[in-house]
Amino acid sequence: MRNLVVVLAVLAVLVAAAVAYVSWRDRRRLSSDDDPEVVRAARGERHRREAERQHAQSDGWNRGGHGFTG
Repeated sequence: MRNLVVVLAVLAVLVAAAVAYVSWRDRRRLSSDDDPEVVRAARGERHRREAERQHAQSDGWNRGGHGFTG
């Protein structure tokens, strides 16, 4: 019984350490993204990819609305 308690305590410490590390890493990553040029470039790239994806999805339908032309 005592061994089980020790194992559970060690697991709890490891999980807490992992959660703390991920939280610290994400906080540090977010603070480095405050550069306006980086944010603007990433936003532009995201919009460009979204526009390309929407265009590719609509290319299959012909102009007359008669179905997918493949």
